Amino acid sequence: MTPKTTRVALIQMSCAPDTAANLDKAAVRVREAARAGATLICLPELFRAQYFCQREDHALFDLAEPIPGPSTERLAAVAREENVVLVASLFERRAPGVYHNTAVTLERDGSIADIYRKMHIPDDPLYYEKFYFTPGDLGFKATATTAGKIGTLVCWDQWYPEGARLTALRGAEVLFFPTAIGWHPSEKSEFGTAQYEAWQTAQRAHAIANGVFVCAVNRVGHEHGDVLHNGVELRGPGDHTPQSGIEFWGGSFIADPFGRILAQASHDKEEILYADLDPKLVEVTRQHWPFLRDRRIDAYEGITKRFID
Repeated sequence: MTPKTTRVALIQMSCAPDTAANLDKAAVRVREAARAGATLICLPELFRAQYFCQREDHALFDLAEPIPGPSTERLAAVAREENVVLVASLFERRAPGVYHNTAVTLERDGSIADIYRKMHIPDDPLYYEKFYFTPGDLGFKATATTAGKIGTLVCWDQWYPEGARLTALRGAEVLFFPTAIGWHPSEKSEFGTAQYEAWQTAQRAHAIANGVFVCAVNRVGHEHGDVLHNGVELRGPGDHTPQSGIEFWGGSFIADPFGRILAQASHDKEEILYADLDPKLVEVTRQHWPFLRDRRIDAYEGITKRFID
């Protein structure tokens, strides 16, 4: 990272059915964050649309776009005009029939610094991502930017210590996790608190185990996957009652290299979350808690097996 403190901003936002309106809102929020002093900004997962993976529908492939493409062009202009580094999660159309859930890092001059394709793809009730996304084939990456060396992983990746570890070993000192995760409304009263706490704890553990900052940014709002794109309206299934769809739990947070929470957002409001990250803290933490130094790399060959019988 650069030797000075870096102000990070996470854009916790709700997503409307209209994809154009979501892109407009994202651009406005990025400008707001930049004018509050942020130089490194991250948007939530697939922010251009309501979370469409709640169902399997071939018509929704029309949401995908090339990279570079219209969204990166629009966001690159914002990054350039506001002089910020920006991480944005997009539905990438790589080729006919090949699509990815991709995070793009845009530099201050609007150029594409790097892309990361989501590696772990879930397939659960209301999270039918395997229908849409090909698993990433670029591996885990660290990207040198003018705001520091960062790594981006996406949503379901956040549960896997291997991804965070490999990203940190490549030199990333800040890990971003753009996310779309929430409660099934019928389960919230019984499991909601435990689910959110497990989500946050898993990522704080990545910060501790690797001595890095962790920035997790989620969306808020109750969605059924309704979409309005290029004048075509696609309505999600079900009766749109309070007990259907997904209630995205927000709760975006920023943790320091020892897992301490520097900033945390609410569960139900749009917010921009800020924290000033001191890169010296990465080295100081690793000096006192030398987990990377003491790894037994000679004894980990089993980690590449599905299960050790």
